[in-house]
This record gives sequence, structure tokens and C-alpha cells, in this order.
Amino acid sequence: MYRLIKQEGAARRGEFTTVHGTIQMPAFMNVATCGAIKGAVSALDLKDVHCQVQLCNTYHLHLRPGDETVKKLGGLHTMTRWDGPILTDSGGFQVFSLAKLRNIKEEGVTFASHIDGHKIFMGPEESMRIQSNLGSTIAMAFDECVENPATYEYAKASCARTARWLERCKVEMARLNSLPDTLNPHQMLWGINQGCTFEDLRVDHMKRIRELDLDGYAIGGLAVGEPAEVMYQIIEAVTPHMPENKPRYLMGVGTPANILEAVRRGVDIFDCVMPTRNARHGHVFTMEGVRNMMNAKYTFDESPLDPACDCPVCRNFTRAYIHHLFKAGEMLAMRLSVLHNLYFYNTLMEKIRNALDEGTFEAFYRANIENLSKRI
Repeated sequence: MYRLIKQEGAARRGEFTTVHGTIQMPAFMNVATCGAIKGAVSALDLKDVHCQVQLCNTYHLHLRPGDETVKKLGGLHTMTRWDGPILTDSGGFQVFSLAKLRNIKEEGVTFASHIDGHKIFMGPEESMRIQSNLGSTIAMAFDECVENPATYEYAKASCARTARWLERCKVEMARLNSLPDTLNPHQMLWGINQGCTFEDLRVDHMKRIRELDLDGYAIGGLAVGEPAEVMYQIIEAVTPHMPENKPRYLMGVGTPANILEAVRRGVDIFDCVMPTRNARHGHVFTMEGVRNMMNAKYTFDESPLDPACDCPVCRNFTRAYIHHLFKAGEMLAMRLSVLHNLYFYNTLMEKIRNALDEGTFEAFYRANIENLSKRI
């Protein structure tokens, strides 16, 4: 259940109550693709970096170790030892981004595994069953993530199919939640808005899927190569048509500046691999901008990664040490940088929430938007 606490302009301060805990929003979800954060970070570490939600990947977990195996192990919460909310994506994006061979029909999609090439079929019912076996808090609807750019005609047909698939997802989830052996009978379903960069398709699709009265709604299919300004334009077009009493999720976004811009346009929750992926390549986020720890200028720098940060990494280690770890190829370089970046993202959301609580979000936005986009 979502509760809107207050608003400043379009920016929303809210909270979302689930069976696995309450999410303070705006929030960032930490991406644990296969049940772990890449960079040797466990669910236990996530508490230290102020994580609220863990996001796991339906497609990858279906392939390895198998969703039925996860169910036998007690579900994702038991297996990973994360006791807070977990969102599982539907597998749709990976089907379209990883599978080299795929065949889309009304029933669903037949595709080849990116691991060993064996054929798999996934449609709305299969995606719901997999996510039910994983026992996540929030399951995402199965949708088609259309390649960008796409023709208007294809995007329109795809939106209609995604809406029909969503109706099937809702029916199947209700059935699964009623079964006696379901791991999480309170599993929620969030629908996904599609329509590429066509404003009229986006708005029409949002109006259609909100009629299904789901637990939350996402904007999908953005941050796939279109300019940032186009993404912001689509968000501005869609959010006025999203239910006010439901969470609004912008999928796969993004940079700290993207997040600040999207919060300003009415988005509540985000996920992105950027903080972890960039960290593993030596790029760390700070309120002053992004630092590349590979740079020779850090060889003798005894400052913390971010002097304004009180994460476990900044409290204990220097730029010089982390620079050395990267140069030496030590796994600890990745772990420390990932921990710092996740702390940065999660505490950035805390600062945004505090600013909204105090009615100073617009001032916070203006004071930080330029630095957050900067490379040091």
C-alpha cells in the first residue's frame, strides 16, 4: 500500500508498505542480478549501505540455479539472507537484450538461452510462475521491451500486446497467490508502461493499464540510447496519467543526475546497474562528481574517496590504497568501490527524502544537479 506524505511540485515523498517491510520513497533498488550484488557484496553488507530493496533477475535465476530450486531452498529471502523487500523483474528485458534468437507470438516468446543455447518459452503465465517460485515481494509484469528506434506501427502493436499480456499476468498471479504451497501469497504485481519515444502511445498505454488497478506502475523501455532530454519529456508526459496512490518506478535509470531529474518529475523508485558496474571499473560517485580511481593522481592521495561521505569505506581507506588495489588487480578494489557507490546512491535518496520533508527539494536540486553530472 502506497501513502503519499507530501509533494513539492511534481516531486513526491511517500512510503510503500509490503509484507517484507516499508519502503521510504523516493528510493533506489540495489541490483542483485543472480541473488548477489556483483563485486563480492552479500545481503548482509546491504544493511551497512542503507539499502531498502534488493532487485533480482527472473531470467537469470530461471536459468541458474532454476526457480524451482530456489523455491525448494525457501525462496530468495531465505537463500540470499536478505529480509527486506525484493523486486523481481519479469525477464522481458533480458529476453530481448540477451537472446540472439527469439520468436515473439501472442502466447509469449521462444528464445535461446544465452548460456548454452537451449530453447526456452516464456509468456505472461510462465513469468508469473517463475516469480512466484522465487517468492519476491513485488513481481513485474511480462512485457515486450521494444528496440529503439522502432517504427510507430510496431510500437503501437507491441503496446497492445503488452497490455493483453498484463491482463494475463494479473489473472495468473491471483491464481498462484491462492495456492496452498505459494511462498508469498501476498506477492504484488506492478505493470509496465511502454510505447518507445511516442508520447501519444505512452499516454494511451498508461491510461489502459491503470484500469487494471495494480499494486504499482513502471515506465519501461527508456534509457536505451535515446537522449536524456527525450527521456525526461516522456516521463513528463506519462506521470500525470499514473495513479497518485500507487508507486511509480522508472526502470533501469540511471545516473545520480537522471534520478534527481526524474524525482522532480514525479518518479518514486529506481534501479540501475550503474553504481556497481562503474565501481568495478574504478569509477566512484561523490557529491562533487565522479572520480576515476585508475588515475595516477591518486597514487599518493591519502584522502577518503569522498570527504563528505561516512560510509565504511570512506571512514577506513584512502584513495591511494584503493588506486593501488585497482592497479594490482585485487578483488578488494571492486568490493570497496561497490560498497561506496551503493552507499552513495542510497544516501542520495535519503538526502532527497529529507529535502522533500523540509520543503527544500527545489533548492537541493539546484545546488547539486551540476556537480552530480560532473567528471572530476
